Amino acid sequence: MGPPRSRPLGAAVLPLHLSRSLALLLGFIGLYLAAEPHTFDMVELATQSPLEGHGLAGGLVLLAVGIGLAIKTPTVPFHTWLPPAHTDAPAAGSAILAGVLLKMGTYGFVRITMPILPHAWRDYAMVFVVVGVVSVLYGALLALAQTDFKRMVAYTSVNHMGYILLGLGAAGLATSDQAQAASLAVTGGLTQMVSHGLLTGALFLLVGVLHDRGDTYAMDSYGGLAGLTPRFAALTAVAAFGSLGLPGLSGFIAEFQIFTGSLGIVPIAAALALPGILIVAALFLRALNRVFLGHRRIPPKAHVTDLFASELTAIAPLVALAVVIGVLPRFLLDVIEPASQLLVALVTR
Repeated sequence: MGPPRSRPLGAAVLPLHLSRSLALLLGFIGLYLAAEPHTFDMVELATQSPLEGHGLAGGLVLLAVGIGLAIKTPTVPFHTWLPPAHTDAPAAGSAILAGVLLKMGTYGFVRITMPILPHAWRDYAMVFVVVGVVSVLYGALLALAQTDFKRMVAYTSVNHMGYILLGLGAAGLATSDQAQAASLAVTGGLTQMVSHGLLTGALFLLVGVLHDRGDTYAMDSYGGLAGLTPRFAALTAVAAFGSLGLPGLSGFIAEFQIFTGSLGIVPIAAALALPGILIVAALFLRALNRVFLGHRRIPPKAHVTDLFASELTAIAPLVALAVVIGVLPRFLLDVIEPASQLLVALVTR
């Protein structure tokens, strides 16, 4: 039987998303009222920095916008809507949610909070660093506890979004002498947004293929599929290796930059987050071992076949682009680095 529909999704997702919208609305109204003349134009707001010198007001607006974006990202403790949403959604919906929609949260931090509220971001950057570290570790541990393949991939999104917040928060704590490290951390966070969209989107499509064949996401229901489905096994392995940060894939480029930059600014926080990489590696290796290696196990009445041409056409380009970024990242970094340097110039002390 497939996962339950509708009720868990509505109960878990709707209240949090209404709260997110309300928090963002209140924050945007605060920015509008502080600007002279009143405006919602983000370029004008970034130029004015209307809440500079208004410590309490700036902090309250940052709190409102930050909560709204944290729910969208999501980060701990606002992550609870994500696994039910992914479980109830079809594979294509989960791929779009992970590959595109979650990035609206992290994009909001980069495009709204940091350039428009740079002083408030500096004052409260350590909060974002702590939330990032907790999300890295808690998301990884929750993913490790899962027996459902799709929920496991969903919880790794919390882990990966935590890396981004760690890098962005570290930039807010950097001094002018640490601008290069801060730029590297922000560049890594932006690269992680691209990498996560490719790899996790591919993983959700692959998990959807598994469910189509066996009508279950339970990893214990499968085993030894590599011999039956070599293309499916190969693409899943590459996507999983990229997600855990194996060198030569896009996940490594992103995480290496985040940790290299953050270690120079917040070494203790970066060191605390490092075990998250090991936990994610362990859970993906365990999942690959369960599903593709060992004795062959197939759910009753399942018809397991390798990827069809249409499935291969949808998934292979995502994985291939993650490999290209991992091997030849310069074409992407040339786009990201100038924006990172400009952002760091606004938020460094």
